[in-house]
Amino acid sequence: MLRRRRRLQDDRDLAESLRSKAEDLGVLVDWIGQGEPVGEDLVAALDALAAEVEAGEIKKMLGGEHDDKNAIVTIHPGAGGTESQDWAEMLARAYLRWAERRDFKVDVIEWQPGDEAGIKAGTLTIAGDYAYGLMLAEAGVHRLVRMSPFDQASRRHTSFASVFVWPELPEDVEVEVDEKDLRIDTYRSSGAGGQHVNVTDSAVRITHLPSGIVVSCQNERSQHRNRDAAMKVLKARLYDLKQKEQQDRLEEIGGEKKAIGFGSQIRSYVLHPYQLVKDLRTKVETGAVDRVLDGDFDPFIKAYLMQKAGGGRPDGNAPAAGGQG
Repeated sequence: MLRRRRRLQDDRDLAESLRSKAEDLGVLVDWIGQGEPVGEDLVAALDALAAEVEAGEIKKMLGGEHDDKNAIVTIHPGAGGTESQDWAEMLARAYLRWAERRDFKVDVIEWQPGDEAGIKAGTLTIAGDYAYGLMLAEAGVHRLVRMSPFDQASRRHTSFASVFVWPELPEDVEVEVDEKDLRIDTYRSSGAGGQHVNVTDSAVRITHLPSGIVVSCQNERSQHRNRDAAMKVLKARLYDLKQKEQQDRLEEIGGEKKAIGFGSQIRSYVLHPYQLVKDLRTKVETGAVDRVLDGDFDPFIKAYLMQKAGGGRPDGNAPAAGGQG
């Protein structure tokens, strides 16, 4: 009830703010009609109103059951070894920058360094208003084309990384997990983390035997805290699995079939022979690759939300293996 009250209060505050800005604009227009030199003030006021309207539009498109929740984001490299592991780390750091731009809080749950560079897996919790609803636009396979910094022959390579997004469930959402269905392993943490790393078996890996889901946490010093964090991720993934199974049953009854899984490539990032980022679902593209890799995902997220609100369905492509391209 408190969450619902806050959302309604936010809607009312937005309406009052827009009404106030519109009235101010009316005053400025009247002054211009009387010959007053307030043209710059009018332009600034119009820009402020447009920005608030756009933010309000995006927010109103986030009306899903869990859209306002925090997000659990996992990034995995595809086939291709060091190339894809490096791309997975580039993508993870881009999302860290995106969260920083929005003043969202980020906790690194898992960060498994690659053998030579990059990461084998990374899991982040992004905490902020509508983090899940926004980050859901990034779920899928991301493709990178570039001149490889790891290839002595300087050949062009294509790499893939997958992004999975789940809502962080509130305490009042019950997800039943039988302890008999769990295998819990402890091991020593790897990578950055201070003196406690590789000293005690504080890292935790939990395997849910019926579903095969595996989650790990090595960020905390305490094994107990790592276990709690890993259980939170496991429950979110089990809840998501249950929701998808229900949806699959409904679609089976209705005769609808669609591609689900790792192969749904959503976006291409080309660094060579030209520079272009193109979203394959919405057709939005930009040549400002550096800005996107510095966390500027908002144009793609907005276009995805508008397509989703309009009843459009993202197009999926078949999976592809990493390697030279």
